[in-house]
Amino acid sequence: MRLPRPARLLAGRAARAALDGLDERYRLFGRVRRESSRVTPSHHSFFWGRLAAVSFAVLLLSGIVLSLFFVPDKADVVYHGPYGNLRGAHVSRAYKSVLDITFSVRGGLLLRQVHHWAALLFLMSMTLHMARTFFTGAFRKPRETTWLTGAVMLIVALVEGYTGYAMLDDLLSGQSVRIFSGVLLSIPLFGTWLHWMVFGGEYEGDLWLPRFFFGHVFVLPAVLGTLIAVHLGLVWYQRLTHMPGPGAREHTIVGFRAVRHFGGRTLAYAACAVGVMTIMGGILQIEPVWLWGPYSPAEVSTFVQPDWYLGYVIGALKLFPAWTIHLGPYTVPAPFWPAAVMPLGMLFLLAVYPYAERVTTKDHGLRNLLQRPRDAPVRTALGVFAVTFYLVLMVCGADDFLASMFEVPFEWIVWGGRVGVFVVPLTAAVIAYRVCAGLRRRDADALEHGVPTGLLEERPDGTFTELRVPPGGVDEEGRPIPLAYGGVPVTRRVPPGPERRTGGNSASGTQGGHDRG
Repeated sequence: MRLPRPARLLAGRAARAALDGLDERYRLFGRVRRESSRVTPSHHSFFWGRLAAVSFAVLLLSGIVLSLFFVPDKADVVYHGPYGNLRGAHVSRAYKSVLDITFSVRGGLLLRQVHHWAALLFLMSMTLHMARTFFTGAFRKPRETTWLTGAVMLIVALVEGYTGYAMLDDLLSGQSVRIFSGVLLSIPLFGTWLHWMVFGGEYEGDLWLPRFFFGHVFVLPAVLGTLIAVHLGLVWYQRLTHMPGPGAREHTIVGFRAVRHFGGRTLAYAACAVGVMTIMGGILQIEPVWLWGPYSPAEVSTFVQPDWYLGYVIGALKLFPAWTIHLGPYTVPAPFWPAAVMPLGMLFLLAVYPYAERVTTKDHGLRNLLQRPRDAPVRTALGVFAVTFYLVLMVCGADDFLASMFEVPFEWIVWGGRVGVFVVPLTAAVIAYRVCAGLRRRDADALEHGVPTGLLEERPDGTFTELRVPPGGVDEEGRPIPLAYGGVPVTRRVPPGPERRTGGNSASGTQGGHDRG
């Protein structure tokens, strides 16, 4: 029913008066206009942060629906559902509810698989986003706290992902919980207490599944949501870092207006990411719990690997020798070092690295302009070492599968992994350092003799030489300006684009802009 015209006019005046009162007291609309016209940089590598945010939203929505049907109970029941191969089998109520979601709830299998793929993409995009931040030096002052919130977010996401697939109570997840129980018990002095806090007694018990469910559905998502809000708030308040290029300086951003370009592109990315995750959930099978069957301590699944973000822990457990240390009345079991010390040590080094680099390099200036990996060869070598170390462990986690596929003796793979986990990362780090040094020498040659153009010039004596153009100066980091855009000669103009702007990045937050031709 449509309101009469006088009522509409009265309602419009009341709404206008309320909005004018808010703007008069809190200056809302001026701030909204100023923030919506902020200049934001645009680069393809920034996509990973957006994908992480979209994946988290998909996880929240799909997880809310799945939690309505999941039963976190270890009570033994007999399955009489539509899946014939398990009909009449004794399973837990939790595992039965997963089968019911898969085969009885309309769209349940699609929702389960979308949720699982979104979880993997969430962790993958966070990892790649942190890798981009690390190799380009985006964590430098004043963004150390932003990096720290990202590192804590990654740790919480790892725990969230593990509890998600551990509480399904199928054969694969049951083995992972059994491993987790052993890792907790291997911690000296505090291991039994930590085990009691998680499981409420000896494994397996009946208390751990409701605890995992409560943490996975309520506690950890709330913590992640808070960390994401703080992280995004810090990014927006401190301004985005930007890539070097024409016009880009420590206190000048070259980019596009926030709402018209950045916001529209973000929404397009989100729509595409949701569509891709839905397609993956519909056509790519993942976590087929009906094939693994219910958990039984006497059975072990073969050729089944954990999710990629935990594969390196399994690889470390398989490679580490069975060294048990006895310290008086205390015993330090072998799993303590590869499954507890190594992962926690890697995450701790990841969190404190910005502060360690600032101390060693004595760089205390404010850095808004990103570095190319070649400009920080030591950092690049360390990053390559860490990534290669992780990949070698992850590959070794699938040693049984590799031994069967390539018909190689299992012992060869184990010993090859024990040697390779030290040799391969060190070799990769040395190669990365030498490559960075070679690229820096090429930059120095361009500064001294000019930028190569790929064009030949004939001299009066009939010889040909490559034509070089002056480098056009250097930026604040000492880089030849043409090389910042892949060696484009300075005689070539940057293509004009709609709404392409440059804006200031001063401490006061004011921005000015002008069109770039």
